[in-house]
Amino acid sequence: MNSFSGYIYLFLAIILGITANGYLKATEGFTKIGPAFLCSVLIVLCIFCIARAMMNLPVGFAYATYGGLTITAVTLFGIFKYNQIPNIYGIIGITLIVIGVVMVNYLGKVN
Repeated sequence: MNSFSGYIYLFLAIILGITANGYLKATEGFTKIGPAFLCSVLIVLCIFCIARAMMNLPVGFAYATYGGLTITAVTLFGIFKYNQIPNIYGIIGITLIVIGVVMVNYLGKVN
């Protein structure tokens, strides 16, 4: 496995994480069996992919990228699907997360 496959697994982990977290509301507190099962399977697959990505990518890089992009995308999902508009502090927080991901990816050095 090379670093290219690490990026592929990281991309899949992000997509699976966005999908699983985006539809958690549909589980209604895990009382609806179908959506709850789907979210559970997706999150397990997501964890598998992020673990595989970390085999070839630095842990800090992989998890910061996964976490930041997933949080940002799920927030956007909430805006578009559920009309949940964050206040100014939420917008500032999301902006800082994106800035942090960019800094870790482009400025962070791993020894």
